[in-house]
Amino acid sequence: MTGGRGTTLSAIVPATNAPPTLGECLRAIAAADGAPDEVIPVEQASLRGPAAARNEGAARAGGDVLVFVDADVLPHPDAFARLREAFDVDPALDAVFGSYDTSPRATGLVSRFRNLLHHHVHQQGAGPATTFWAGLGAVRRETFESAGGFDASRFPHASVEDIEFGMRLDAAGAAIRLDPGVEGTHLKEWTLFEMLRVDAARRAYPWTLLLLERGGSTTLNLGWRHRASAAASVIGVAGLARRRFGRAGSAALVLVLSNRSFYALLLRRGGPAQAAAGVGLHALHHLAGVAGAAAAVVAHVAHVARGRR
Repeated sequence: MTGGRGTTLSAIVPATNAPPTLGECLRAIAAADGAPDEVIPVEQASLRGPAAARNEGAARAGGDVLVFVDADVLPHPDAFARLREAFDVDPALDAVFGSYDTSPRATGLVSRFRNLLHHHVHQQGAGPATTFWAGLGAVRRETFESAGGFDASRFPHASVEDIEFGMRLDAAGAAIRLDPGVEGTHLKEWTLFEMLRVDAARRAYPWTLLLLERGGSTTLNLGWRHRASAAASVIGVAGLARRRFGRAGSAALVLVLSNRSFYALLLRRGGPAQAAAGVGLHALHHLAGVAGAAAAVVAHVAHVARGRR
């Protein structure tokens, strides 16, 4: 450990699937201003999923604060200095997480849309939070240990393990903050199929199950704008299917007006083609989420019914 620097940071990078971006990620961490006091890449292929890898890294760490960095994220040069300062200034702060930036490596229509959507949602949600993000997020070590870490049994694959962890932190009264100034460049390239699969099966489905089991919600991804957009997407598709084009057009207008700041971001970063494609991709994103949520409701009802027998 490096002494005399206030709060000590341990950066943990899950890399059990041998990601080709790991080296670049580690170099970005090492080159950052106020770099972490130790960097722990977790590469054991025997560990199932990032939740288990993060827990393993946390068990090895000696820092006051655990900083989780995905292997396909390049933290900005000031990210660790900002995190260190946040914990130094506020002893009551338990966790902080940041955001992707506006310059994702992959420039395809789907990749840029998906990465900028994440950026926009996090930028709009600055301040106190009731969730957590492990792509570039930090938590005090004693808080992490008290919460029991990530639930690697329930989440053997990349899913909503960080959201579930954040829900437990919030339920225990932890102080969590979203600092949109803590940014990283995302290197992931998305295909349309992968986006829809993740949105439905790896996010909406398990997230809805968590909400049904435990109650509560998070405004970060489930605020009024997101719900209105999902409803407009469903109504729009139903209108097209029934050839009620006026209804479909009205639904599209609601979608555009509700998300005009996001589409403006797409226009600035990718031009008219990206903005136009973004509206359709956004509708598909919401439809995948609705499908995953509906499947979760059915599964939950069936589970409750079996328990009553």
